Amino acid sequence: MTEPIVVSVLIEIPRGSRIKRGADGAADFISPFANPFDYGCIPGTLAGDGDPIDAIVLSTLPVPRIRGEWVETQRLAVVDFVDAGQLDPKWICGEVFSEKDRLAVTRFFTRYARMKRALYRFRREPGPTMFRGFLET
Repeated sequence: MTEPIVVSVLIEIPRGSRIKRGADGAADFISPFANPFDYGCIPGTLAGDGDPIDAIVLSTLPVPRIRGEWVETQRLAVVDFVDAGQLDPKWICGEVFSEKDRLAVTRFFTRYARMKRALYRFRREPGPTMFRGFLET
């Protein structure tokens, strides 16, 4: 059995928020649906899009985390995501990754990819955007 990978996630988009922010913290767009997870990044890493690797923090906390909060947690899975033609993996973090969590993450990234494709068409930005499943769990 391998040791879990412990990571520090910087929360950028609290659960329930509709505002998607870029790596610089500026509002990028307003989503038609609320984010079901606390969403952030792993500073010091680099994804194919040039930004730090994105991370979802699964949580049983009754309230969302706060934007700018640091969370020390474990990487549980990796989502295979392509954003505007760039590899943009998403780390799934928390303490437990259940089948219910897997389904929720799949639903979220399927919807998220559709929304981002529509946004890119509107902005006339090239490159495919898609959720391709899980790289590891």
